[in-house]
Amino acid sequence: MNIDISKIKGIILDYGGTLDSEGRHWSEVLWEAYVRSEVAVDKAQFREAYVYAERELARVRHILPAHDFHDMLMIKVRIELEWLVNQGLFAPQNVEKATESIASICYAYASGCIDRAKPVLEKLAARYPLVLVSNFYGNIETVLTDFGIRDYFKDIIESAVLGIRKPDPRIFMHGVKALGLLPEETLVIGDSLRKDIEPAESIGCQVLWIKGEGWTAEENAQTHPNMILELGEALRVLGL
Repeated sequence: MNIDISKIKGIILDYGGTLDSEGRHWSEVLWEAYVRSEVAVDKAQFREAYVYAERELARVRHILPAHDFHDMLMIKVRIELEWLVNQGLFAPQNVEKATESIASICYAYASGCIDRAKPVLEKLAARYPLVLVSNFYGNIETVLTDFGIRDYFKDIIESAVLGIRKPDPRIFMHGVKALGLLPEETLVIGDSLRKDIEPAESIGCQVLWIKGEGWTAEENAQTHPNMILELGEALRVLGL
């Protein structure tokens, strides 16, 4: 590990993938829910729908600040399934039932991940100020409050509010400034090598990469000296 613990005075955490899916790419979580909900499309078709929905959510403000995580999942999955309907790959009369099933499965999964993250966040917050830096839709305050973890964070830097998205390193500099620290005094913990770790390192932050199930085989093959498999390992690295 290339980490100087003695210098660390604060921590920046990612949200999506880091806290709510234990390092798994959310496409994999959703795909598993599609299979369990008996949505009869293949994985390549699902991935096209997933990418379409992400682009649509970036283009149009479907998700509002008051939407919690379940609301957000319902909106996202409905967009995916409607795209599949438009491609002739899914029956329109089944959209609502499948949307509810997939969203419920994914919400339960995320809730379990957050419950396991809570004691880790509690220990981290007892020792360091925490700031959340996330690519999100403008509703992260509602999501964190719904899951009961908002109070662990001194501040939140959200892409939809700031107007800067990862992997732009400037979003991490905003997180460093929110902590009132220097980059080398800041540890960034995230699940994406490209969107979290590399941009944070580029501005001088120390890093811990939670390596989970990625989007591609190439991502799964990547490594980093400061690699952990789950959030709880950060406590061991930091001696907590």
